[in-house]
Amino acid sequence: MDEKILLVDDERDIADLMEEVLTQDGFCHIRKAYTGAEALAVCREFEPHVIILDIMLPDLDGLEVCRKIREFSYCSILFLSSRNDDIDKILGLSCGGDDYITKPFSPREVVYRVKAQLRRQKYSLAASPGNVPVLKAGPLSLDKESGRAYRSGQEIPLTGREFLLLAYLMENTDKIISKERLYEQVWGEYSSICDNTIMVHIRHLREKIEDTPSKPKQLITVKGLGYKLRKRTD
Repeated sequence: MDEKILLVDDERDIADLMEEVLTQDGFCHIRKAYTGAEALAVCREFEPHVIILDIMLPDLDGLEVCRKIREFSYCSILFLSSRNDDIDKILGLSCGGDDYITKPFSPREVVYRVKAQLRRQKYSLAASPGNVPVLKAGPLSLDKESGRAYRSGQEIPLTGREFLLLAYLMENTDKIISKERLYEQVWGEYSSICDNTIMVHIRHLREKIEDTPSKPKQLITVKGLGYKLRKRTD
């Protein structure tokens, strides 16, 4: 497989185990890092498609590493953590993570989650209905081939998950999309998703695309049914 994977964990035996399992599954472009600073340097140079990132690192914690990566990369980030509380999962997802896996974990499950992220990336680059790679809705435009989104000509800094979410909503403007359908289309079957998670991502999207996020005019909630992205806001 041509996809590039970066493993970040200060426990070298875990990093080695993940490398072995991923290699057995056909991944051949794998790099490892053991500190937050090393992870940032490798990420800039290696440009991975997916990062498996431990939260507990000896220098920077994984959440801070994720925030810094989001300043220059839209790759998928899967957190590894021994913390299993909902608030920890929400913190990980809200700072730019795309999935959250708790220790102890099944290496095979991690491989499936990596593959799910790669499928989502391919979906985001697939042609939209009518084979038009650039989607438009009011002041928003989204280029599926480059993986970038813009508001009134200014690039919007989106996480990988936010990009997929916005792309799906823009493909279905003026349609009510239920939470269940968003889960299926954007997160995939292997992610542990809760209502709080989708609400966090919707809130973050609104902060980036709305003039007044607390009173949205474009990405609206349809009470009891789901969400709708309006094609026009005037």
